[in-house]
Amino acid sequence: MTTIENPIIKGMAPDPSIIRVGADYYIATSTFHWNPAVQIFHSTDLANWELSSYALTNHEVDLRGTSTPAGIWAPHLSYDPQSKKYWLAYSHMQNMAGREFNSDSFAVWADNINGPWSKPLYLTSIGFDPALFHDSDGRHYVSILEWETRTGYQAPGHIVIAEVNLDQGGIIGDWQRVTTGFTTRGCAEAPQIYKHDGYYYLLIAAGGTGYAHGVEIGRSKTIFGPYEPNPTGEPIITSAPQHLFSLGDPDAGHFEMYNPNSLMQKAGHGSLVQTPTDEWYITHLMSRPLPETTLNPLGRETSLQKMVWRDGWLQMADGSNFAKMTTPGMTGSQITQLANADDIDDQFEQATYDLRFMTPYHEQAAHWVNTTEQPHHLRIYGNNSFFSQINPAIMATRATSLDYTVQTKVTFQADHYSESAGLGLYYDSNNWLYARLGLNDTEDGTILRILQAKLGERTDDSHHQIVVPNQTAEIKLVYHFGVVQVWYRLATQNDWLKLGQSIDVSYLSDEGVNGEPGEIGGFTGLFNFIGAIDAHQHDSFADFDYYTVQNN
Repeated sequence: MTTIENPIIKGMAPDPSIIRVGADYYIATSTFHWNPAVQIFHSTDLANWELSSYALTNHEVDLRGTSTPAGIWAPHLSYDPQSKKYWLAYSHMQNMAGREFNSDSFAVWADNINGPWSKPLYLTSIGFDPALFHDSDGRHYVSILEWETRTGYQAPGHIVIAEVNLDQGGIIGDWQRVTTGFTTRGCAEAPQIYKHDGYYYLLIAAGGTGYAHGVEIGRSKTIFGPYEPNPTGEPIITSAPQHLFSLGDPDAGHFEMYNPNSLMQKAGHGSLVQTPTDEWYITHLMSRPLPETTLNPLGRETSLQKMVWRDGWLQMADGSNFAKMTTPGMTGSQITQLANADDIDDQFEQATYDLRFMTPYHEQAAHWVNTTEQPHHLRIYGNNSFFSQINPAIMATRATSLDYTVQTKVTFQADHYSESAGLGLYYDSNNWLYARLGLNDTEDGTILRILQAKLGERTDDSHHQIVVPNQTAEIKLVYHFGVVQVWYRLATQNDWLKLGQSIDVSYLSDEGVNGEPGEIGGFTGLFNFIGAIDAHQHDSFADFDYYTVQNN
């Protein structure tokens, strides 16, 4: 038996939903304000996962103007063995102001996990985190959180279930309120239904998606309940096993539940899968804070725990409820988790660029990013400032380590002071760092210098800049546990040189950014990016020779 190391998917990969079809395992994760929307990962051994596709790639959603951390939440994968269709349910969170949480939920289907996916079927706007269940009698159900806005009622609301019409969309009959949670942690959400040995099991996330997060379970002989809570009265998976009473508490942070004895924090939001050998696993989200802090630059990642059934209840294989950084692999499996699987080396020699590139707020399109106009390069046309939530020209990949180097070579010729191109770190439109080529302030030469956004405030470091004689430079960012050093190399140089001093960028983390009032900030994650700005005529472009990420 092998040991699987967590996280199995590093970097922004939260709210994992897992299924198995034959010998193949698939996980879908949230993407928030990033496009393409809904990452889908593939594995055959539960240990090694590769991004295989995205589900929403055909203008299904418009994420421009999305506030942190709204957007596409908690996708749920399912497979209907009768129709042999893959189904994906998801929420589009459009507004979180005033804690109103306006969200529309949809479902799409496909004959192949990698698409094409159908046009969205509208399900409901009652809340968020929908999940589909395909019963053995051919009927289909949707479970979801009903968001509570009434004063004096337990927030965030009830878990509700309804039969659903998967031919035309919408629900059949009325919603049935079944529970507000199975422990005293509160914040019940992300309900998922499973059937095992004559019982319907309801798996839910609880405690808020912060340091009190956990996975809870209840069971019933009928799908609409009543659901009997797990007799322990505690989550079946968590990073913080101590008891917590927080019913009605909207706080998702719960920093008092930080566990100093664990590398893994925030374990919760689980999804269950059965192997061909009748072994059971739960995927769940987790975070890895910067040492001696409660800041999580990598956002929420995906982990795995082996489970067993005992006396009709699901629990971790080791008998505890404390999520671990390792878990036993499948019986008889001999696998090795691949080292450096998250490294990136794209020389832009192919007609398509690396699948892991994503773009905030708007879609990738050939008119602003392509590999064809300048062969062996990725060409990016400049657009809005990076403060924009409409059309920033950014190509980014998830940061997957707290210690890594990202590097590129860029050629860029500006004719206006508002035009630039380069390499950077990005959380959202208010929080980023950008080492960029552009004109000097007198517009008579090209320079390299650093522009930074922190909580919406702009800092242009004019005290540290270097002249770039041929409009071409290599730029390297060395990120080490929340601190970054910018390096550069010109065509006339053999050695890398520092640009300015090291910079504290630990605020580029879920807890360090300025999200919606009442929330902890964000829950997406840090990205590395190449990009260009043109607030002049939108006609300048940058050519990137390569893009590499090396994790230590």
